[in-house]
Amino acid sequence: MNTPAPSGRRPVMVGVDADPAHRMALVWASDEAVRRRVPLRAVHAEGVPTRGHRGGRVPPWEERNEEPHRRGKQLLAEAVDFVAARHPGIEADAVLAEGEPGRVLGEQSRDATAVVLGSRHLGRAREVFGATSVVLPVMAHARCPVVVIPEPEHVTQDPAYYVVGVDGSEHSAAAVDLAFQEAALRGAQVRALYVWQPGHLRIFDEYESQQECRRLLSETVAGRRARYPEVELRHELVVGHPVQALADASAHALGLVVGTRGCGGFAGMLLGSVSQGVLHHARCPVFAVPTQE
Repeated sequence: MNTPAPSGRRPVMVGVDADPAHRMALVWASDEAVRRRVPLRAVHAEGVPTRGHRGGRVPPWEERNEEPHRRGKQLLAEAVDFVAARHPGIEADAVLAEGEPGRVLGEQSRDATAVVLGSRHLGRAREVFGATSVVLPVMAHARCPVVVIPEPEHVTQDPAYYVVGVDGSEHSAAAVDLAFQEAALRGAQVRALYVWQPGHLRIFDEYESQQECRRLLSETVAGRRARYPEVELRHELVVGHPVQALADASAHALGLVVGTRGCGGFAGMLLGSVSQGVLHHARCPVFAVPTQE
């Protein structure tokens, strides 16, 4: 069922929730596909078929997989019908895959513009970081930006803006690029934040340290205004804990954009404390942007 998109037309891929009542990720992904003029791809991973059985006969693998397969096909058909009703004429297809959802979506991301996931439990660490969560495995292995959409829809503010975390690294530079792309598509502003966190030992010359942070911030965002002259940029140094400062700044934003360290490796070490922390503190869509290494 999976057909690679033509060159330059990589689809926006969305993981389809097993509960059809939760549609925010599907809504956001279909709107994004239309804005970017690319196809939409709905993906549902069935997981590994259960090995449990009743009675003395172990049913064949095909029989054990029949009901999840039927239910998955129905979920995808309903998802495609939903986006077609929202955006008549949208180019959309569906992929029903077998395997752990996190790994399946991570592999599918090779051909995607972005992977969109829904989460109605962003405030619960046990849901985001638990073994059953697909968020961290997808973010750890994705080859494109991953967007996590909260349920229900949050309240934004005018003028519309995106918040992007900057720390002077190539990872945050990739995040800045995506923030400007999204802002240009939405007619929004960009707020680039460098969060300066004082150490346990007091720095005697805090002014000099903060000036260095401001320099790194300016260098990271330099050049984007030439490519996106229509996007208004605000950049500022904020003192505090990075996770809390970014979450507070993005309370009514269209999205919070952060960088990750790329692909491969253990998810917790890979993503870093800030990337993980904003997942369950932010109340807006979170964009995690990998840097390929």
